[in-house]
Amino acid sequence: MKQEQMRMAVLLFLNCIVKSTPAATASLPWPPPPTTTTTSFLDDLAADLAIAPLIRADHDATERASADFGGNLSSSSSAAAAAVLYPSRPADIAALIRASCAQIPPAAPFPVSARGCGHSVRGQATAPGGVVVDMPSLASRRGATPSQRRVAVSVEGRYVDAGGEQLWVDVLRASLAHGLTPVSWTDYLRLTVGGTLSNAGISGQAFRHGPQISNVLELDVITGVGEMVTCSKEKERDLFDAVLGGLGQFGIITRARIVLAPAPAMARWVRFVYTSAAALTADQERLISVDGKVVGGLMDYVEGSVHLSQRSLVDTWRTQQPTSPSSSSTSSFFSDVDEARVAALAEEAGGVLYFLEGAIYYGGAAAGVPSAADVDRRMDVLMDELQYARGFAFVQDVSYEGFLDRVYDGELKLRDAGLWDVPHPWLNLFLPRSHILDFALGVFHAILRHTPAMGPVLIYPMNRNKWDGNMSAVITDDDDEVFYTVGILRSAETAGDVGRLEEQNEQIIEFCEENGIPYKQYLPYYSSQAEWEKRHFGAKHWPKFAQRKSKYDPKAILSRGQRIFTSPLA
Repeated sequence: MKQEQMRMAVLLFLNCIVKSTPAATASLPWPPPPTTTTTSFLDDLAADLAIAPLIRADHDATERASADFGGNLSSSSSAAAAAVLYPSRPADIAALIRASCAQIPPAAPFPVSARGCGHSVRGQATAPGGVVVDMPSLASRRGATPSQRRVAVSVEGRYVDAGGEQLWVDVLRASLAHGLTPVSWTDYLRLTVGGTLSNAGISGQAFRHGPQISNVLELDVITGVGEMVTCSKEKERDLFDAVLGGLGQFGIITRARIVLAPAPAMARWVRFVYTSAAALTADQERLISVDGKVVGGLMDYVEGSVHLSQRSLVDTWRTQQPTSPSSSSTSSFFSDVDEARVAALAEEAGGVLYFLEGAIYYGGAAAGVPSAADVDRRMDVLMDELQYARGFAFVQDVSYEGFLDRVYDGELKLRDAGLWDVPHPWLNLFLPRSHILDFALGVFHAILRHTPAMGPVLIYPMNRNKWDGNMSAVITDDDDEVFYTVGILRSAETAGDVGRLEEQNEQIIEFCEENGIPYKQYLPYYSSQAEWEKRHFGAKHWPKFAQRKSKYDPKAILSRGQRIFTSPLA
């Protein structure tokens, strides 16, 4: 079916929605409908169709909904949506999906995709020729009271109920108001709850608490047949496990109940400089060890990064230069003198350095949270035991919230410089411990060695036993207890950079395959179902994934932008 025919079908079949649905015009979403005339088929919709006022098919709406953080899509591409739904409540989303299911052959069900902040990089949240659901509309209704903003903390139950459209930074602030906090995060908090839980949600806390999907008690989900289901490990367990890490294939998350713990007040934020990947990864593995030996468990947050000497330390969005000598910005670490010293060390080391970034949380009124004196003692042990380059340890104390939200400082500076809304050809890989040094040698010291970094290259150590194998997220299939997430998070500052960086990403994948490195992509992208089956899921995971798809979204309506299922399963 051609694009315009699909657009027509989308809105024609909305007439299948049950007209007894209560009118939603009293709580229309934001932004309001455009003032310009929309397409004729929208104008022709029945005036009493309950969901019609919440749908836009004008160019401004569909263009926004058909773009993402990756920056490689446009409204004229195959990812273009026909319309956008701005729901005022979850029932509006369910009605839309039921309308798609109700199409009568030869017409096919139109795609439906949930879009939070559009932070995907390969069009994963698009609905080609279909309808994108603007999830933030659930949180931004005009006249909404605090109780309607869909974040509710239970102090006694130690959990927070958050709408799938809520930003993690708002979940954090609501929890901190009660002295509580979620325990597993992403490094960037301006992402939605439903978005990260549909992938996994990882950062430097995952070694201890697992990814975000391992810290969910309950979900409200709208399936691919328009059913609104509450699920957990005790109720509708298969759907619960399917949706978490399920890439949006089995349902749209409209609420998540997330585990909370007592919140610290402060973070001792440290960076140690290393001259070899072997020393860095050995220390990372000691730090995340559960055996309690010497440094095991002393840090609450453990991450690594790669510094390529062609790029200044103060040029990336994670290491910003102080704006003044007295600056208290949480993103300031290296002075001009520090940068010169590190540059000299990088030259001695052959142009590649490694950083171990960590944090120890402390302070506050909660029992069991370390004191400042406890942190000092831990730091003494770390300074003595870790294998960093002596004289290259950098420390600052910041608020707990400031540490968790530190990437936002860099975002604001990049926005001011006009460098935020540029293409982002990112590549994220899960790699086994047994191959991490081979990867470092072939990629960091060869493929990337003579390329400006153009963004951070991150290395997270993970403990496999913190991941739930029944959930849909796929990690490496080897037997290594420790595995790594490597994030090559580059920005294409000019048009010519995009193709070059994409080619380099392919070169990295080819290097892994030619050298027998069993990788898996995180935030994965493949162009066909056959590729997904063979290269991502494999014989171990594909049968269950496909079976769940046929059960919860048999007409393959949801998240076709992932390109896993573009038509119903046979």
